[in-house]
Amino acid sequence: MDIKEAQFIYTLRLADDLLILSQRLGEWCGHGPILEEDIALTNRALDHLGEARNLLTHAGQLEGKGRTEDDLAYLRMERGYTNVKMVELPNGDYATTMVRSFLFDAYHLPLMTGLLSSKDEQLAAIAGKSVKESTYHLRHSSDWVVRFGDGTAESHEKARSALNELWTFTGELFETDEVTEMLQKAGIAPDIAVIKEAWDKTVSAVLSQATLERPSDGFMATGGRKGLHTEHLGLILAEMQHVTRAYPGVEW
Repeated sequence: MDIKEAQFIYTLRLADDLLILSQRLGEWCGHGPILEEDIALTNRALDHLGEARNLLTHAGQLEGKGRTEDDLAYLRMERGYTNVKMVELPNGDYATTMVRSFLFDAYHLPLMTGLLSSKDEQLAAIAGKSVKESTYHLRHSSDWVVRFGDGTAESHEKARSALNELWTFTGELFETDEVTEMLQKAGIAPDIAVIKEAWDKTVSAVLSQATLERPSDGFMATGGRKGLHTEHLGLILAEMQHVTRAYPGVEW
């Protein structure tokens, strides 16, 4: 594997995480618990989608095969997606959605901060815009985790249950392989250990404020980066890709 191929794979992973999470959060549009949150989640989904588009465009350029952002988004099969499994899980109730967003946001902000100094100038530019959005996203999801955890007995139980169910999917965020190791040495990708340290600090602080016990590390789900997904991703793609596959080549 050469450095260009590694860059393509890494950029695609970043894009897939955001693309699939955007699709999930978009499902809340019109169904939020209050109007303000309905709008907030829709805007968050659009932020993720905008970042995913930039990353997919960059990935296509790195690949050098003429594939566009639309080709990469709509014309890959399930095994071709490299997102972590956590982002493809069903939304569940609002507590589950916000706990998942928090666990992802606490990872995504230090990741984007680290990419600001990437030797891949395009990745650094994308990160520059993303850091501002990610800072707001983390503040928003953290506030909701505290509100649920330190609220009523019922809200606390919903947050506790969501945290325990999602925890086994967090390990995949910090997996390393030949791609990440090569790009870290080249100064293109940040050190995942530094990101994990920042994530641990943020998660522990917010959970403490929310009066939620941090789950113990044990079995961790894996496989998403290699295209091995839950049954939920296929259902997302069936909905997301339907129009493009039903009317190939159509321009609006």
